[in-house]
Amino acid sequence: MFTKVLIANRGEIAVRVMAACQALGITAVAVYSDADRGALHAQMADEAYRIGPAPAAQSYLNIPAIIEAARACGAEAIHPGYGFLSENAEFAEACAEAGIAFIGPPPEAIRLLGSKTAAKEIAQRAGVPTVPGYAGEDQSAERFLAEARRIGFPVMLKPTDGGGGKGMRALTSEDGFAEALAGAKREALGAFGSERMFLEKLIVQPRHVEFQILADSHGHAVHLGERECSIQRRHQKIVEESPSVALTPELRSEMGAAAVRVALAAGYVNAGTVEFLLDTDGRYYFLEMNTRLQVEHPVTEWVTGRDLVKHQLLIAAGEPLPLSQEEIAPRGHAIEMRLYAEDAANGFLPSIGRVEVYSPPRAPGVRVDSGVASGSEVTVHYDPMLAKLIVFGEDRLSALERLRWALEHWAVLGVETNLALLRAIAGHPEFAAGRTFTDFLVQHDLSAALERPPLPTEALLAAAALEVLDGPERSGAQGGMAHAANGRQPFNPWTQGGALRRGAEQTCVYRYHGREYRLALMPQADAGSGWSVRIASGQGGQGKNPQGKNPAEEHIQHLKASLERPSMESVMVQVGERRGLAHVARRGYETLVSWRGASYRLERPRPLDVDVTAAGASSSVVQQRLIAPMPGTIVKVYVREGEHVEARQTLLVLSAMKMEHAITATHAGIVRRLPFAEGAAVPGGATLVELGEG
Repeated sequence: MFTKVLIANRGEIAVRVMAACQALGITAVAVYSDADRGALHAQMADEAYRIGPAPAAQSYLNIPAIIEAARACGAEAIHPGYGFLSENAEFAEACAEAGIAFIGPPPEAIRLLGSKTAAKEIAQRAGVPTVPGYAGEDQSAERFLAEARRIGFPVMLKPTDGGGGKGMRALTSEDGFAEALAGAKREALGAFGSERMFLEKLIVQPRHVEFQILADSHGHAVHLGERECSIQRRHQKIVEESPSVALTPELRSEMGAAAVRVALAAGYVNAGTVEFLLDTDGRYYFLEMNTRLQVEHPVTEWVTGRDLVKHQLLIAAGEPLPLSQEEIAPRGHAIEMRLYAEDAANGFLPSIGRVEVYSPPRAPGVRVDSGVASGSEVTVHYDPMLAKLIVFGEDRLSALERLRWALEHWAVLGVETNLALLRAIAGHPEFAAGRTFTDFLVQHDLSAALERPPLPTEALLAAAALEVLDGPERSGAQGGMAHAANGRQPFNPWTQGGALRRGAEQTCVYRYHGREYRLALMPQADAGSGWSVRIASGQGGQGKNPQGKNPAEEHIQHLKASLERPSMESVMVQVGERRGLAHVARRGYETLVSWRGASYRLERPRPLDVDVTAAGASSSVVQQRLIAPMPGTIVKVYVREGEHVEARQTLLVLSAMKMEHAITATHAGIVRRLPFAEGAAVPGGATLVELGEG
């Protein structure tokens, strides 16, 4: 067995692999970019080495730098995780040339299975059904259209190299066929360096079912059952579970045997995944084989009790598989959901910034693989996935119940996440019934669940607790927690008892999505942590009374509450007999609150200044400036200064966090100024285009 392994990755998968190595007594070595110097994976490692600047191309994709780090630390093997270089045959070859074991398949298998058309040919030779299609040398639009007519619409255009949904086009008729093919080729060329395409019959309303396989270097291979990964957004998996409710024992056995045949036919070694499409009649078709550990591998670990990373290490060290197919007996049910730093209520734009609070759920049958912690920075340079929630139950119903509980007890503050989407999926009756197909999010409108949630009283009280329990000395306007020079907390009448004895009232004011909330809290001297609370809320606007509210719009609420501070990140809130733990943080003039799995951003009053006054200028001026929603790189500019454009016309494309965002004209006009050219890196909030009347 190895004594030192370098993990050529970052985030949650790097942390996961490190844990497996350390449990086996193997020294775990991390690599990090400049952006990840303080990242969780760098902190958890036994050793850590810098490999380059923040851009992945100069760090996590920099093969010479990674090989040099492995040599410098004396690592005997490299684990690539997933993504980055995990399916790069040149990287596997570079490891071999350096005398370092690559914890994955041989380069020949990576190269062979990396081509979807070559992989399809292997499956066909192994007697595994494949989707009807065309992958010939003639790449002309005329030939593709003729083949589409032969196969029959609907069809799917796919790039021969690459994945992740880029370059894919679904076509239900001949209309716009040539344009769709040209667009797909351009996107594939930009993403993968090749515009070569192939055509497949589009299976209507399929399930995405994949089989986990393990193969050693002695010719022995097994499968560890299936995972259903049908719920996807933009061809990216969001939810995975095992077993699939759609498979009978007979079909499971048949598909598992087919997956093993594909692996053996390709000369595969180590962990891999064979993916299938399953139609409504129970027919399955080979889709592709992923030559790496999958993101969703924990669900298989739950139901089989097998540590897949440990098996990867043993296989790479030359050990034979210690198990037969008959010994693998899955039990129970496991479900995984992926947590992304993206604003689901704002078109799923990636969200970047500091994670002020990160508190995952903890309970039996609940596992969270995280790549972040409180204080972590989410940058524009890498994939926005933060963590994975995996739950286990004796059956699917108990797993679902545990999943819903866990989602309500997961707190993330500082960046927007897709937690609202995950809760909406978990609570949907079709998901509960197991009717999950690849068009689940298209067929079921979950937009209402993604809207900004109404503000619960408990979230307001949790925010106020920072004012009345911490006081201005510890929770000042900038959110810092000041301390006296001797290390003790400064004197605070709210916590020291002085104000409580005097019976002083404390007032807090917040705004949440245009509505103002004014809280008056009076400590109850004989009630311990009890408070008498008056909450006045309203829209404000014209015709306010001297207190700043329109009496006709104002809502008054009186209640008794108990507020306690168990930790610097949390508040225990009790109203009547109902109580719960809220997570809280200060950021500038905002108070961030997480309650029951939902996050709220409350604005606190700030003094007027020149910038705020200027921001209130004519809205017509603001509308003439198109702002970068996040830091990124301009990859395409379609217009010139002085050019007339129409409303909703695409002006340029901004790339950020592995996604492209089209910046479109809000109204017809003249392009007055383009501050940035193609290839320019722009900060979040920068003006990208200035439009004038015309």
